[in-house]
Amino acid sequence: MRFYDLIASALKSLATHKGRSAFTILGIIIGITSIIVIMSVGSGAKALVLQEVQSFGPNTIFVLPGRQPSGFMDFGGTLMSDSLKNKDFEDLSKKENVPDAVRVVPYVFGPTVAAYEGDTYESMILGSTPDIANSFSLDVSEGRFFNKGDVDDRARVVVVGQKLVDELFGARNPIGEKIRVKNTQFRIIGVLAVKGRGSFIDFDKAMLAPYPSVQSDVLGIHYLQRISIEASSKTTIKNVVHDATVLLRDNHNIDDPQKDDFFVRTQEDIAKSIGTITTILSVLLASVAAISLIVGGVGIMNVMFVSVTERTREIGLRKALGATGRAILSQFLVEAVFLTVGGGIAGVIAGSALTFAATYVVNAVAGLSFPFSISVPGVLWGVGVSVVIGLVFGLFPARSAARKSPIEALRYD
Repeated sequence: MRFYDLIASALKSLATHKGRSAFTILGIIIGITSIIVIMSVGSGAKALVLQEVQSFGPNTIFVLPGRQPSGFMDFGGTLMSDSLKNKDFEDLSKKENVPDAVRVVPYVFGPTVAAYEGDTYESMILGSTPDIANSFSLDVSEGRFFNKGDVDDRARVVVVGQKLVDELFGARNPIGEKIRVKNTQFRIIGVLAVKGRGSFIDFDKAMLAPYPSVQSDVLGIHYLQRISIEASSKTTIKNVVHDATVLLRDNHNIDDPQKDDFFVRTQEDIAKSIGTITTILSVLLASVAAISLIVGGVGIMNVMFVSVTERTREIGLRKALGATGRAILSQFLVEAVFLTVGGGIAGVIAGSALTFAATYVVNAVAGLSFPFSISVPGVLWGVGVSVVIGLVFGLFPARSAARKSPIEALRYD
């Protein structure tokens, strides 16, 4: 039988039982849709986080507390470590210690509540130096940003986001007003220009203040949670990493690198880690979703066995007229592949549509700039797996049909 005739025969047979064919491939559609959504969302999340990291500038290096994570579950430990001290930041800021650094910025942060005249607003407070404005490209629409004198004096001053102002002050001018954070009064000296939400922090809802004030009056800590260092150029990044590492080991009295209580990451390191993590998570979740493909394959095999039984007399007649076992096998195998490929294509379309819808909802509700992305490997894998499932699970009923005796088949009632 010619290939064209095989396709025509398969399509005619499937069209005869439209409802059964549609329900049969439902498991395939669900599985492929899940794979496409999971891998596409993972790809978009990776792009979003990398975009946020790269917003610091290509020459930025990050110093984090604690032992360098050896796996995904270790990352939470860096938030709990108190190994980075204020002295580390002060020493890193000295030009003679890290000659190729142009900007060193400390960070302390945590969720909190701002209160004003009985009204409250859930916010995030971020303690740093005036250089944070350059790191995140922040501007003030009213008032001023805090300066080095405010940091040195441990001034209880704060720059707030526009959404916080809208919620607590409405149309009133907030400059000079005092808000209560924990048990401390902070005087508002500036309002940030609308920035929008990133994957790390929503500056429109945030409060920024000198880091010593945030440490002592809000968070009750004596250490730093992050330090960023901007190198003078890409060629000097290695020098900055080396100088910072040597300085911190000396400050922490560490002789053995295996005992480091901090780690230094470049943007290249972070990009590799993010890529590894998102890939592992996507593959694991996609593997779970692929279970439905196996279920769908079993369903297709059962339906094809039913089809073989229903068409026993047809098989016998075709064999009596000269059809070979190979032709019969090919006919039923093509039908199974058509079912799974049809389900695969429908799954790709449904997965793409769901990914677009999910991206739109997340961006609209959360105010993120989550990029819409369709995972090409996910599409190729989904369609490829559906073809393989059609061949594997269609082979057994097809062989059953090919091995039927024409005499017994013609006697079948």
